Amino acid sequence: MTTAEANEQLAKDLKAVVHDAEELLKATAGQAGEKVTEVRHRLEAALESAKGTCHCLEEKTVAAAKATDLCIRKHPYESIGVAFGLGLLIGVLVSRR
Repeated sequence: MTTAEANEQLAKDLKAVVHDAEELLKATAGQAGEKVTEVRHRLEAALESAKGTCHCLEEKTVAAAKATDLCIRKHPYESIGVAFGLGLLIGVLVSRR
């Protein structure tokens, strides 16, 4: 799994957690009590933090993808050489085992 795929999966999982937490908040809206109110406030705070983290993660992933694309476009032959060299190195290391 590449870093981009891992970031994408993390963002999906984080969005699922946010959605589930929002559903939980809606389901407990009619509940009364000091403890329930306290838990709801903590959950709302954690939910806002998770949303911010998800947004930040998406922005960083897009920025990294754009930077990588720009670098490859500026130096296409060097990129091919590096990819070839890494592939050769990995192939040699794998074949030794």
